[in-house]
Amino acid sequence: MRAVVFNLGCKVNRYESDVLAQELRSAGYDVFDELVPADIYVLNTCAVTAEAERKSRQSIARCRALNANAKIFICGCASQKSPDSFKKDNVVFIGGTSAKSVLLTHLEDATLLSEIKENPSTYEDSFLTTANRTRAYVKIQDGCNSFCSYCIIPFLRGRSRSRGIDSIVKEVDVLSAQTSEIVLTGINLMEYGKDIGTSLAKLVRALSSVNVRIRIGSFYAEGITEEFLDALFSLKKFCPHFHLSLQSGDDRILKDMNRKYTADIYRKKIEMIRSYDPNACITTDIITGYPTEGEINHRNTVTFVRDLCFSDIHVFPFSARVGTKAASLPVLSPGVVKERKDELLILKKRLQQNYLSQNIGMPQHVLTEEKDGDYYVGYSQYYIRVYTRREGEITCIPTQQHKDGLKEV
Repeated sequence: MRAVVFNLGCKVNRYESDVLAQELRSAGYDVFDELVPADIYVLNTCAVTAEAERKSRQSIARCRALNANAKIFICGCASQKSPDSFKKDNVVFIGGTSAKSVLLTHLEDATLLSEIKENPSTYEDSFLTTANRTRAYVKIQDGCNSFCSYCIIPFLRGRSRSRGIDSIVKEVDVLSAQTSEIVLTGINLMEYGKDIGTSLAKLVRALSSVNVRIRIGSFYAEGITEEFLDALFSLKKFCPHFHLSLQSGDDRILKDMNRKYTADIYRKKIEMIRSYDPNACITTDIITGYPTEGEINHRNTVTFVRDLCFSDIHVFPFSARVGTKAASLPVLSPGVVKERKDELLILKKRLQQNYLSQNIGMPQHVLTEEKDGDYYVGYSQYYIRVYTRREGEITCIPTQQHKDGLKEV
């Protein structure tokens, strides 16, 4: 029997999909993570934007096209939000964001079941025992207490819940024997430990003996402290890549979004990181076209992003999520939003090129993952794609830009 566990969401979803795949293998299935012909499909859906929801629903038709008789199991944020929208042919189970493994108890059921559960008040522990990639994701936290005005995720994932340090360390120890990189991930890593009397810095200290690369997933600027950075940079193989969500470089829009910092506070956090490593890769997210964003607010964001010299920015047009505060606001015209998005995308390319140029001639510690013609390709500690003629875990000094990264000739 063949099964597909298809992930449509974030790194947290990726981890949860890996756990589901592991359990299906234990049940005797051949498991794939891409949409290929199979007997069973598990779709782990996303609802962060309207486009993500649409793709989640469309994936059902893609499964049916591959096998008209397949059973389809749905879980994740989009089905937590709108379970009825997934009641389609071949769908035999609809779950949500919590207790995802319960769907595996219904593998033989032939009729539609729906088990949308309330999110728990404590962390639902899970444990990966195998890693079949260059990197493995380890989930350490779930939920969010921030309730940004545009974000539906706290309503779908629930309040912040942290995983115990002992459980995380055990899983990292098991996986680090099988992979070369561990990525710590969560819905809001800034809130890790607050509910169980610990902190992210203490967790990182507990991983000090780990001898594989360690990355941190998406983060909020408020969580950047000297204590945390001291812990990170004391790791044996820390990868200095920080994805710090910004969303806007304008103080009034940040306040409207219910973000808990100002542009100046954010700037000082970036300066703190660069005091530890001036070449640190710092990337961010920008929401353009927020309903209350005027031209001056947009200009402030463009200037702020340019001045901070990010390594990359991810640009998203505002997407109204029913149930959030921002969903009741009148939206900007699509033309205005597109103009602002296009301007930011031009800036994105310039920032990417600048950062790549800055790293020519600098040592890059690379894990190769795939082949592209005569070159092996992988990511460096700075999350730069590097093209090299050597395979494995290597150190190289790239001499020129190449495609979407750097190349060692």
